[in-house]
Amino acid sequence: MRPWLAAVRSFLPSSGKARLPNRLARIACTAQDVSLASFDLDKSGCDDVAALRVEGLEKSFGNYPLLRGVTLTAHRHEVICILGSSSSGKSTLLRCLNLLEVPNRGRMWALGERLKLREAANGRSGAILDRRQVQRVRASLGMVFQSFNLWPHRTILENVAEGPTHVLRQPRREAIGVAEHYLAKVGLADRRHHYPRHLSGGQQQRVGIARALAMEPAVLLFDEPTSALDPELTGEVLKVIRSLAEEGRTMLLVTHELAFAVSTRTAFMHDGKIEEEGPSRELFLEPASERLRQFLQSHY
Repeated sequence: MRPWLAAVRSFLPSSGKARLPNRLARIACTAQDVSLASFDLDKSGCDDVAALRVEGLEKSFGNYPLLRGVTLTAHRHEVICILGSSSSGKSTLLRCLNLLEVPNRGRMWALGERLKLREAANGRSGAILDRRQVQRVRASLGMVFQSFNLWPHRTILENVAEGPTHVLRQPRREAIGVAEHYLAKVGLADRRHHYPRHLSGGQQQRVGIARALAMEPAVLLFDEPTSALDPELTGEVLKVIRSLAEEGRTMLLVTHELAFAVSTRTAFMHDGKIEEEGPSRELFLEPASERLRQFLQSHY
């Protein structure tokens, strides 16, 4: 039996059958050693203080609402996957968590600290009150982008060392040491003097992960980390993310791939709302929402 199929079957209840179609057994785990069960983490050491929390989050662009009252809590050491079709609002939610987009309404906490957003006369918030607070929060939230966002004119080592040097104000030699450590962690120590154009898409994304790790963040945010990659390159990124999950890092993964979704918890978004949320294996084997069931059937 193939490893990935055995992993899927291990998720099935001891009695009875799952209600999902047989296509679920064809999950593209790409790298054979990236088993679904490896994401089933022990949460016994989680703190009560949430790493991230949002309540009633709303975000519109013009007259088009993308987030419609989203409430979500991510505890320390949790790995949460945010699933959903295109335009469901999942990437917008992630960008709001890092304040790359400022929500129109709602309350946000990062590491127990409430973010200060300006309330307008009509009760909507669309501006930041404390820029220093935002800078401090952003430094604790590592972001891995879909399109890599590497500086093409800088070497891989320089890309990774830039944040520690200019944001954390580390001495240059110390920042270089940190960058070399995390490039080795993602398997790219031998490419540190190369430029992004000399690397494959999978390698560039691993550099993006090393860059986020170099800031020593409390939370890692992944925005569709493999959607820009060829299928044969997805496995190398999956391996790195799995190893980070096994370290107990707090992570939120925005994706449409079920391979990533086998995490501590999964939230399924539809039309700007969280349609269903809960332990991942429960959502995949017993989806309560008809929309989630349709999503799983159409994608897997």
